[in-house]
Amino acid sequence: MKAIMRLNILIVDDEKSFVRSLTFALQEAGYNASCAHTGEDALATLERELPDLVLLDLRLPGMSGMDVLNETARLYPELPVVMISAHGDTRAAVQAVKAGATDYLTKPFALDELLHLIDSVTERTRLRDELAYHRNRAASSSGLMGDSDTMRALWQKVQRVSASSAGRILLLGESGTGKALVARAIHEQSSRSSGAFVEINCAALPEQLIEAELFGAEKGAYTGAHQKRAGLVALAHDGTLFLDEIGELPLTLQAKFLHFLENGDYRPMGGGASATADARVIAATNRSLEAEVRNGHFREDLYFRLNVIELTIPPLRDRGDDVRELLDMFIESQAGEEGCRPITILPETLACLTSYSWPGNVRELRNLVERLTILYPGQLIRLHQLPAEFFATHNPTPSVDQESGDASLDRHLQDTERQLLLNALKKTGGRKGKAAEHLGLSRHAFKRRLQRLGLG
Repeated sequence: MKAIMRLNILIVDDEKSFVRSLTFALQEAGYNASCAHTGEDALATLERELPDLVLLDLRLPGMSGMDVLNETARLYPELPVVMISAHGDTRAAVQAVKAGATDYLTKPFALDELLHLIDSVTERTRLRDELAYHRNRAASSSGLMGDSDTMRALWQKVQRVSASSAGRILLLGESGTGKALVARAIHEQSSRSSGAFVEINCAALPEQLIEAELFGAEKGAYTGAHQKRAGLVALAHDGTLFLDEIGELPLTLQAKFLHFLENGDYRPMGGGASATADARVIAATNRSLEAEVRNGHFREDLYFRLNVIELTIPPLRDRGDDVRELLDMFIESQAGEEGCRPITILPETLACLTSYSWPGNVRELRNLVERLTILYPGQLIRLHQLPAEFFATHNPTPSVDQESGDASLDRHLQDTERQLLLNALKKTGGRKGKAAEHLGLSRHAFKRRLQRLGLG
């Protein structure tokens, strides 16, 4: 039975005759094998050259096998370790597996048994590494990449939540931080990944159409309903339903959506019979739903039902050197899209970008790279080529007072939203329909926001 690739295996056992015969057998099977006869020698060998697999005896002179296992797990957590135990040490071997060993073998064992176990362990390691590669690649391509502490912590939470049974998840974060990307990452790493990922932006549809979009409608249920239509809730059965801008869900529909969250039941518009769907629901907002509850714009019971698991997506200004990493990625991808040489960011320009507050977050950074690539393909980007907002003396992102954090954050979000609406109106000459289109909102959602912010 030959190995597919020449793996390096370290044998740690004080029985020298056993080690010699096992080394010869493994080499005959196509593996590279080295040995150590004490725990101290094993750790020294690991420090010099890390193997692909360790065969570790429980009983060693001096440092015990369990001690070696604990130290190996601390220093090299990804290294697979197979414990070797004598016949009477089976219980200890099981304890070792609980402590981090990949598997165990009981002496005496047949060579075929060992080779089969090695194949199983290396296959599991290969699958684990492949999965980690695809996860990291998906995260990198989506803008979730980054080595900052905040992003590492977020990615760990995403992985835990994805693997859990949590059916209601609330994502918080400023506009442009990547809430939709996090929602998709949770779906793709979950047991529901074979089901559909269905997304709806509650701010992008007229109020009278959101219910039909969510729950479906019978023919003739409303003006223009010329045929029966399935709702997104039904499409998300056994998958994930993602509601972006959940704060824009009309109050009249919130009670019906709460009923669906409670037991999975819903009734299509104009329908007489109810239906059932089993979907993980992820909602996202860039506003304080607690403030919306206080102001009477959002149901308190719906807020608590959605907020079973809460994840906060960090703003770009809190992600340190992630700005540089994202910048490099966007420059390369945008150059490929435009079919030109990539732009080059000069050091003084980079210093300006890394100190900028990025109110539009990752989306703003990507849009900036797209703009610069189109206007200055293949060129060195100097300070004067950046948009004017990068040189504004006023920082649009105030610090949050610790004693009144919720109120300050709410005021800041409202100020930012108000400024975005006013800028859109200014760019479109005061035409509300064009301004709504510019922001990716429906005219009705745009009008609701104007009224809520006192800009009606």
